[in-house]
Amino acid sequence: MHRARSLTFSAVTALSSLRRASLRAGSSRGVATPPPRRARRSMTSTSAPAAAAAAAAVDASSLAGETFFLDEFAMRQWDDPAYSGTKMLGFDKAEFVRRVHDAHAAGAPLVDGYAPFCKHVFVKNFIPGVKVGSIAITEANAHRLRSGYSARSAAELPVLTRWFPAGEVDVPDAEVLDVILYSREQLVKERGAMASKQQRAELPDAPWGIISIKGQLEGYECPMTPITMMRNALGREEGGSGVPIDREKYDASVKYHSSHAPLVATESPNGE
Repeated sequence: MHRARSLTFSAVTALSSLRRASLRAGSSRGVATPPPRRARRSMTSTSAPAAAAAAAAVDASSLAGETFFLDEFAMRQWDDPAYSGTKMLGFDKAEFVRRVHDAHAAGAPLVDGYAPFCKHVFVKNFIPGVKVGSIAITEANAHRLRSGYSARSAAELPVLTRWFPAGEVDVPDAEVLDVILYSREQLVKERGAMASKQQRAELPDAPWGIISIKGQLEGYECPMTPITMMRNALGREEGGSGVPIDREKYDASVKYHSSHAPLVATESPNGE
C-alpha cells in the first residue's frame, strides 16, 4: 500500500514538472501563458459570525423608520410562545413599524406616559385575529385562573403572577392597539445598567423605541401591573426603569388588576 502511494506521488510530481517546462517553452516562443487559476471560493461562508451580523443589521434597519423602531423587548410578542399578553400572530414586524408611522403621520399623537421618557400611540387594531391581552375576572371564569413564579428573562428575578390559559376562556378581538414607546436615550441607559444587555447591537437612530403593544378595548392607557411598578422602582439594574412608585397610581393599578388577568397560550408565562 505504501509503495503504491509512493509511485502515485512520483507520477504526479513528474507530470507537474513536464507541465511547468511546457509552459516555459511556450512563453519563450511567444505563446501566451495561461493566467494562474483563481482559487475556488468555498460554497460555505468562512465568516459565519460576519454573515450573521450583516443579516442582523439588515433586519434591524428594516424595523426602524424616521420616528419609531421596534425594540427587541417588544419582539417577545412575536417570537415567545409563552408571552403573557397580546400576541402578534406572525404579522410582519417591518410592516407593523410602517403602519405605526402611517398612523402617527395621519394624526395619532404621542400621548404622555408614566414618565417623560414614555409615550403612547393609540391606533385602531389593523391585525386580524389579534386579541386583547387581558380580560376581566368573573364568576364564570375565575376557576380557570392559574398562578406561579416566572421571570421575563434570565437576568431578572422571578415574580409571582397569575394568568388565564388562553384556550380555556372567551377572549374578544382587540379594537385598539396601545403602542408603548420609550425614548432611545432611556433604552440606552437601561442597556448600560445590565451586563446581559451591553453586548447587543447599537440601537437605530429613531428617537422612540416600541417596547410593548397592548391589544385592548379602551382607547386610553390601562394601568400597568403592580409588579411592573415595583420592578421599575428597583432600578435599571433589575430590569426596571428607575422610576419610583407613585402611591396613587399604584393603588389604581391594584384596583384594576384585582379584577383582570393576562392571557397565556402555553402552560406558564415568561414573567409579568
